[in-house]
Amino acid sequence: MAREGPNWEGLLKWSLSHSDGTNSSRTLSEEDRRWFMEAMQGQTVDVVKRMKEITLVMKTPEQVLESQGVTPQDIEDMLDELQEHVESIDMANDLHSIGGLVPLLDYLRNSHANIRAKAAEVVSTIVQNNPRSQQMVMEANGLEPLLSNFTSDPDVGVRTKALGAISSLIRHNKSGVAAFRLANGYAALRDALSSENVRFQRKALNLIDYLLNENRSDIGVITELGFPRIMMHLASNEDSDIREAALRGLLEVARDRLEKPISSNEDDDKLKQLLQERVKGISEMSHEDLVAAKEERELVDTLWKICHNEPSPLFEQGLLSLPGEDAPPPDVASQHFEPPLRAWAANRNPDAKPKSEKNEPPLLLGPGPAS
Repeated sequence: MAREGPNWEGLLKWSLSHSDGTNSSRTLSEEDRRWFMEAMQGQTVDVVKRMKEITLVMKTPEQVLESQGVTPQDIEDMLDELQEHVESIDMANDLHSIGGLVPLLDYLRNSHANIRAKAAEVVSTIVQNNPRSQQMVMEANGLEPLLSNFTSDPDVGVRTKALGAISSLIRHNKSGVAAFRLANGYAALRDALSSENVRFQRKALNLIDYLLNENRSDIGVITELGFPRIMMHLASNEDSDIREAALRGLLEVARDRLEKPISSNEDDDKLKQLLQERVKGISEMSHEDLVAAKEERELVDTLWKICHNEPSPLFEQGLLSLPGEDAPPPDVASQHFEPPLRAWAANRNPDAKPKSEKNEPPLLLGPGPAS
């Protein structure tokens, strides 16, 4: 069901056949004009009409589509096309009005994993930075199948796409965040962190970071659920993004403990040990890796200050701020986009004299000759 692109080659041949490259222009005959307009209109896609056609397919039972020769790959291609259309906020909002949102959400329960994953990806595109579509998906009970896929789908790819859609759905959406919390979403995020899939872990950590920044009172929730120990384990992960995200989470927990002083516990000792290991690991990095690990270096140093009330060994070793790291970027814009008048003034030599100028005797100031 993939779309065919415009016949640019045929259009080019037509254009060349009607121009010899020497004349500026010529009047088209009525027949040529009609042919050209029909050719162009034939390649123009009526997006709303096409979305209605896709909606009709999504509403058709799976067994009926199979009997008509429609394959799961065809459905995936169709959802790819739909995703392109709903990248426009207007088209995303129109999908519900033409009856396409509910059947799209039904695809989250499709028997084929790739279709479930692709449907979640389309939902994510629809609701991203789009409060109106977020509300419509919530009202259509779209969070429920997404949560189900996120927590229990046997395919980790489906779980990852569902988590991505949930993240887009509840961002800057108070009712969405509340529903996620009520559905025991934090417990599901904890399970995601225990996964071996790097992309799944990254998405979970990024959502945790967002939620904690939006509501610091949730730090107590994740602490009770055992997140700090999992994050300490992930802070030594081979993936730099996971390490940094885990350290950001640990920093939020450490700051919260700083605001509410309590007696030291086993987790504090483990955190100090982790920081020593990270300092050692950073110290052994190549210069290239050190440059890439700037945020990690800063996070480790900040956590060290909270735990030990003093700068980390990274500061003493000169690894916290590398030479030239904080220098401003080279000024290339002023050279290439300098206003002409300023450039002329900068290059002008006020002491230079025109070549045609003759040497004249100096003008003497003083009393004139006696009369």
